[in-house]
Amino acid sequence: MRPMLVYLLLVSVPTLISADFIITESEDHGVGYGRLSPNYRPLKTLLKKRSTNGLQYKDREKIQVYSLKINSKITSRFAHNVITSRVVNRATKSKEALFEVELPKTAFITNFTMTIDDVKYFGEVKEKEAAHQQYKAAVSQGQTAGLVKVSGRKMEKFKVSVNVAPAKKVNFELTYEELLKRKLGKYEMILKVKPMQLVNHFQIDAHIFEPKGIAFLNVHGTFLTNDLEQAMVKNRTETKAHISFKPTLEQQRKCPDCSETLLDGDLIIQYDVNRDLSGGDVQIVNGYFVHHFAPANLPRVPKNVIFVIDRSFSMRGLKFRQTKLALLRILGDMSTQDYFTIISFDSTIEKWRDSLVQATPENVLQAKRYIIYLQLGAETNINDSLLLAVSLLDTALKQKQLPDRSVSMIILLTDGDPNVGEKDPVKIQINVKNAIQERYSLYCLGFGFDVDYSFLEKMALDNGGVARRIYDDSDSALQLQGFYNEVANPLLLDVEMQYQENAISDLTEATFRQFYDGSEIVVAGKISDNSLDVFMVEITAKSASSNLSLEEEVNVTEAESILQYQQYIFGDFTERLWAYLTIQQLLNQRISADAGEKKKLTDRALELSLKYSFVTPLTSMVVTKPEEDKMDVIAMADKPIQNAKLQKQLNGGYSTRMQGLLPVQRGPSLHDFPASRHHSKTQGHFPTLNFASSADHVVTSVDGDPHFIIQLPKQQNAICFNINGKPGSILNLVTDLQTGIKVNGQLIGDKKVENNQKINTYFGTFGIENRKIHMKMAVTTEKINIYYNEEKIIIPWSTTATLTYESCSVTIWKEKDLTIMMGDGATFIIVLHRVWKNHPLHRDFLGFYTLDSHRLSNMTHGLLGQFYHDVDYKVYNIHPGLDPEKPDATMAIKGHNLTVTRGWQKDYRLDSKWGANIPCWFVHNSGKGFIDGTHTDYVVSSLFD
Repeated sequence: MRPMLVYLLLVSVPTLISADFIITESEDHGVGYGRLSPNYRPLKTLLKKRSTNGLQYKDREKIQVYSLKINSKITSRFAHNVITSRVVNRATKSKEALFEVELPKTAFITNFTMTIDDVKYFGEVKEKEAAHQQYKAAVSQGQTAGLVKVSGRKMEKFKVSVNVAPAKKVNFELTYEELLKRKLGKYEMILKVKPMQLVNHFQIDAHIFEPKGIAFLNVHGTFLTNDLEQAMVKNRTETKAHISFKPTLEQQRKCPDCSETLLDGDLIIQYDVNRDLSGGDVQIVNGYFVHHFAPANLPRVPKNVIFVIDRSFSMRGLKFRQTKLALLRILGDMSTQDYFTIISFDSTIEKWRDSLVQATPENVLQAKRYIIYLQLGAETNINDSLLLAVSLLDTALKQKQLPDRSVSMIILLTDGDPNVGEKDPVKIQINVKNAIQERYSLYCLGFGFDVDYSFLEKMALDNGGVARRIYDDSDSALQLQGFYNEVANPLLLDVEMQYQENAISDLTEATFRQFYDGSEIVVAGKISDNSLDVFMVEITAKSASSNLSLEEEVNVTEAESILQYQQYIFGDFTERLWAYLTIQQLLNQRISADAGEKKKLTDRALELSLKYSFVTPLTSMVVTKPEEDKMDVIAMADKPIQNAKLQKQLNGGYSTRMQGLLPVQRGPSLHDFPASRHHSKTQGHFPTLNFASSADHVVTSVDGDPHFIIQLPKQQNAICFNINGKPGSILNLVTDLQTGIKVNGQLIGDKKVENNQKINTYFGTFGIENRKIHMKMAVTTEKINIYYNEEKIIIPWSTTATLTYESCSVTIWKEKDLTIMMGDGATFIIVLHRVWKNHPLHRDFLGFYTLDSHRLSNMTHGLLGQFYHDVDYKVYNIHPGLDPEKPDATMAIKGHNLTVTRGWQKDYRLDSKWGANIPCWFVHNSGKGFIDGTHTDYVVSSLFD
């Protein structure tokens, strides 16, 4: 089975729809719209959430994506998106199709199905732990594994792969749902179009239905040419819109005679709905309602803002320059109605002014000069700087220096952890909450991936604000300014939505501290009174100059009839939107809850996630394919979690930047073990692992004292040999000059030698290098050191975590093993062996396994690497040996006739204690005649030599 990749399309909503699916043993959720067809069979796959609609593809002459469709239905801002890809294998042998998608981080996967040989397999959402147990059980049987990684600022990646037999077809279908959030006066859905090949049937259909009326609709694409513009059709009525993009093959071509496609970029749909100063609009379907509120024509409320700026040394370089640039722009945009001041801090704290001042042109000019000449300092004192900001607001309000009706806020920008003054994040959170006492809003902007984001997020949510990660990039200033623009123009204070007390239940959040221009308030709930004729809501709030009260009455029967016959409606969308909002809010409330309350919130969020088949941080979706007497787990999907606090624990004091860091139950492998794998009951309770014949999937390894196991391509039998090395020697195992991948291992010995016996040696350290992406890893029995560019992260074996970089992912399974996936290159597994604590003789050691070695080039060499591609040999003249249970034979290889003995060695991937027996022909004399040269020829001077 040779892997075949196929690119689908990248789709995004409010951000890019991005996600990575890799068929593996994991789980995801299945959507729940009515009854499933009797032709459906349970297909268990673990899907990990992140999404962009994309199907990658390689070997264009062999595999074809002949149909790719994206269907989006948006009703009252709630988007239901279905991505369908149809793939056919034109090759004469089985190939691997890889479905790769990117989704918004705020979306929930609701269904994933695959149709193979006219049988449809669908996903089932389970509680995360149960899903992972099923995933681990499937992994232990050698089935393929999955990968999830952060692919961008607003997206998550999801992959799934499946083998496609010659001339066979596979259909992939992914469904996800999301509430489009209004920002700066518009809703936005971005479809990232990147099929990577010409597609016979390529189509995007987006249907929008807004009962309130569509105010404007903009559609544009970064890749659209004049010819492609002709394939775009836009129709719009007062309440509906339809966007269709269906380019022909000729329109897709870059040139008349070439096979390259023009489809490479973003298709962006933006719109807003009609608004006035009213109680908003309400939709009702089957006993559930959703209420959107975003009044127009309101005067802005003055704001009082204190900028608390980190100027510690870690802010040096681009971060500090971008921060200064953003502040200069923000100050220039401030209204003269606003009041402000600036606090900068490192180990010391500096006030620009002793009190808040009005944003007059002169004061703004002076503030800009202060920012321009602001210098970097040393360490980070977050606690005292925030308490000073609260004190300045307290004093200003007490002395009546600020407008009576105004919004007071603190905006903290930092890139580091507190290391001066109060250093305990929990105590800082308590101190700040006690000081603010729900009077002001705190917004926390965390710069880069080094920052403890969970600490900032909880502190912000505790105090009526939000946290936002600012990505360390050339547009950091625009990110900062964009966030500020979202909160720059408050229109209402203390907003409360009041519904009929005895007729409405299960309300989502209905009180809000502020309402900002360009945003929207959304409330959903259940109508518990089945006889209710008139739905009523009263909204109270404070505007810039008065108390505001709005009332809205809706005839329930009329409201339901509006939506009843619309083709744009997907199922009971109001009920699903209510569930979506409720889960999102429960998950946010967990962040600030105490232990007892957190469990209640978690239980409720889990209950709803399972009921409505949403892949959330509490659930996973499993897709399984029945295989005779077993359930073959094809894939598992999870909702990844950004956990900067865990990152801090892992870093060991070192600074690092990562694309993603999330805890996992089991490290995924792109292509796990050989295509066929089973246990037998030989050798007592030790299982025997038999390799299947496969030209593409073989495993080579070195483990134990040290024992090398070589499974050559196209060969049925494994070959084994040992080496007699010296403690401290460093051996080159793999060197591939073409891919830049190198693996060296350092030997260790037993603590002592008994009775003048030969000292046993093992591998105690591995050095893994990928020069193309500037990454090095030093793996010992105590920790994993990762060097990426100029950054370093240290992860102890006592942690379970996944780090995802641009072209590499690293997964650690606590005290078990480490999986390193080198993008399109091979996958390496390092197994940790623990001996008894304070063992008088033996030491902890490591084993090294290579999966997908065929992905490395033919130039690969090293003690293991020289066998990654085919080597001709022949075993003959099998005859009894000294041990009657272990026959001898002659092996003809590389011009030598070697005496070999039948035996077995251990594969510890599944069980690091007992291992599995691998039948093999054993080559004597440290592999002499089998390996090129002698084992001493592979000794190098350093771990990364």
